[in-house]
Amino acid sequence: MKIVIKDLSKVYKNGKRALNNVNLEIENGMFGLLGPNGAGKSSLMRILVTMMKPTTGSVHVNGFDLSKDRGEIRKMLGYLPQDFRFFTKLRTWEFLDYAAGLAGIKNKKQRLQKVDEWLEKVGLFDVRERSANKLSGGMKRRLGIAQALIGDPKIIVVDEPTTGLDPEERIRFRNILSELSQQDVIIILSTHIIGDISSVCRDLALLNNGSVQFNGSPEDLVKQARGHVWQVNTSGFEYEMLKAKYAVTSTIPSVEGWEVQCVGDKIELNNAVEIEPNLEHAYVYFMDYMSMQ
Repeated sequence: MKIVIKDLSKVYKNGKRALNNVNLEIENGMFGLLGPNGAGKSSLMRILVTMMKPTTGSVHVNGFDLSKDRGEIRKMLGYLPQDFRFFTKLRTWEFLDYAAGLAGIKNKKQRLQKVDEWLEKVGLFDVRERSANKLSGGMKRRLGIAQALIGDPKIIVVDEPTTGLDPEERIRFRNILSELSQQDVIIILSTHIIGDISSVCRDLALLNNGSVQFNGSPEDLVKQARGHVWQVNTSGFEYEMLKAKYAVTSTIPSVEGWEVQCVGDKIELNNAVEIEPNLEHAYVYFMDYMSMQ
């Protein structure tokens, strides 16, 4: 499986440019799409799942042209939008049964087996008879995850999937995706939660203002930030200066006042120590510090 995106742009009728000449190649496994709100992630997702047409550029999915073969591409897709909705009058299992039918599972016995299998996987089997609109926010999100995956899609697109999930639920969901990513599938995980990307994605792209700022592995992204991340123990005026001049990633109270980690060029303070960056530091380096230069 392979998705090839070339010179993709999207300009809305009001003149807003959501995407600007995006070029990406996405192959089997887990691919992270990381960026702040408004970066263009959802616009790109909607184009990939055939819900919206680009202004210019092309997308090819396993050889199929998105502009000509939308029906064939839809057969491969499983999609969890950020704003997931369902028929509120249906019980939990009924909604998932309906979703399985839309995914092409026609045999009723097989369909019901899949429904129970996925209710178990996402931890909803015990509430299968409950009206879907009576589920908690996290449960509704898990139901959305199940409907995206029940048809065994070859391309899985999930937009902010862990929104509303507690830590245990997030781990459960990431484990499900990790298991699926070992098969012949592409999973595109769009999020602004860095922990979701660092845990499961082999490759990623950073989007900001509709443009790709970085494309590569999480490890390569972290390397880009080496030499630009510092830890300082400080207080008073120096602390205010750091906040004003640098992108601060964490502030922890200490005996001296504050233990501050920040991103920037060489910090002219005697107790500033260069530290090894993590993915969060690297993200801030690209999104905040680089944009200020």
